[in-house]
Amino acid sequence: MILVFLLAVVSLTAAAPAPFPADHRTMTKTVSYAEMTAFLTAVARPGLITVTEEGRTHQGRQVLLVRLNRGGTKARFRVLYYAQQHGNEVAGKDALLTLIRDIAQHPELLPEDVDLYLMPMLNPDGAEAHRRLNGAGEDLNRDHLLLAQPETQALHRVARRIRPHLAVDSHEFGRDGKDYTDRGWEAWPLITMDAANHPLIPDYLKTAGLEAVAAAAPLQKKAGHTYARYSVGGPPPDEEIRPSTPEVDDGRNGMGTLGALSFIIEAGVRHQAKEPQADLGARVDGYRILYRHLLGDRVWRDRVYKLAERARREPLPPFIATNVFWANLGGKVTSVKVLETATGRVLEVPTANAMTDLVVKGSVPTPRAYAIEPALAARFLPVLEAQGLRFEALSAPRRARVERVRLLRLEEPYDELYQRYKDRQIVERQAPADLDLPVGTLVVPLDQDLARRAIQVLEPCLLYGLYGYPGFRESAKPGAFLPVSRLF
Repeated sequence: MILVFLLAVVSLTAAAPAPFPADHRTMTKTVSYAEMTAFLTAVARPGLITVTEEGRTHQGRQVLLVRLNRGGTKARFRVLYYAQQHGNEVAGKDALLTLIRDIAQHPELLPEDVDLYLMPMLNPDGAEAHRRLNGAGEDLNRDHLLLAQPETQALHRVARRIRPHLAVDSHEFGRDGKDYTDRGWEAWPLITMDAANHPLIPDYLKTAGLEAVAAAAPLQKKAGHTYARYSVGGPPPDEEIRPSTPEVDDGRNGMGTLGALSFIIEAGVRHQAKEPQADLGARVDGYRILYRHLLGDRVWRDRVYKLAERARREPLPPFIATNVFWANLGGKVTSVKVLETATGRVLEVPTANAMTDLVVKGSVPTPRAYAIEPALAARFLPVLEAQGLRFEALSAPRRARVERVRLLRLEEPYDELYQRYKDRQIVERQAPADLDLPVGTLVVPLDQDLARRAIQVLEPCLLYGLYGYPGFRESAKPGAFLPVSRLF
């Protein structure tokens, strides 16, 4: 992709003072909530930059949305960048604020066909406390299934309203975790990126995402930043290394199933350093390069626009993958870079534990709808409404072809052998039968715009789902039928 969105280093006018230096690369201090809100109030400009409140946190702080648009109705390519879901992960937020500063000074930097939406600080309560969790002590990036928190509710309301063609979730990771430092190493990349990977996302969107991930490497190298595809796991060669989870409960896959070309960016922080923000400017610069890279040129944006619109019209697949995991097909050997802290040398460690192949272990036929039993309707209603799902509450009994699902067990421990998350739902499908759905049953059809989200939230055969969460775990008793049935 040709980079046409080059951002100059500029300073704001006295009317809109910025809470960061003119050269973002010299930043060593993150922007606070108060500084951000004052800056956004000052920089707002009719016809170019608008700032709206989209929600309030538990502690009463505003969740703000910044819209930048200079093309009016010509701006059909909708972009949503959001940051600081985790309050102590700051570089994405700071990069977005410098981006706003630059466009305020030089509107021509924003292509006329781009309708740009930014949520710089999704977790203001966590930001003020400099902690990962929000004001209620919850991890927002594990709340994209229930949408129980006001911050994630605000994000998804915005996403459903604007239906972005491109979305980016912005985070940070620790380069100097104990598993690395015990070996005299730290993680090599300063900045990383990966694309959405949930099985319900069409392959052509995932392919385009991985192309963009690979194409960013020379841009970061030119700027002097170390860059890699984002991965999780332990250090090589013995520990498993894999892309981020293919499960649904994060922003990246959540936006992906709305039809967006969706990414996660993570910058690396040295948490154990005397001054962890000493290299904040470099992390912000790495972020800015990726934000600009993903906007690309007009040819790229037209391609992404068409792919996203196609994904929203795509019929559901005939089968739903219920059990997926990362593997290394054929035992390929990969070299993983690490930084030797004593010498500063870059080491390339060969490993066969880099798991980059997504394997489907189980699947079920796609139903036409889901039915939620009346006794649990009140518990499910807030989730359906927060997700924007269309449903019907039956006012009279209705005959339907019903497949019930029995819970065999809920496996709570983390699976050390297969590196699987806890709370795995092990179920048994029953033979479909013609039954009468009673009054008060909630029927959620899959002939709706948000059908993929409905599947992610309600499918009872998923290995990971609602029943691992408080408030739903109690409704899932081993040996009993789950409250959600599949209709055919």
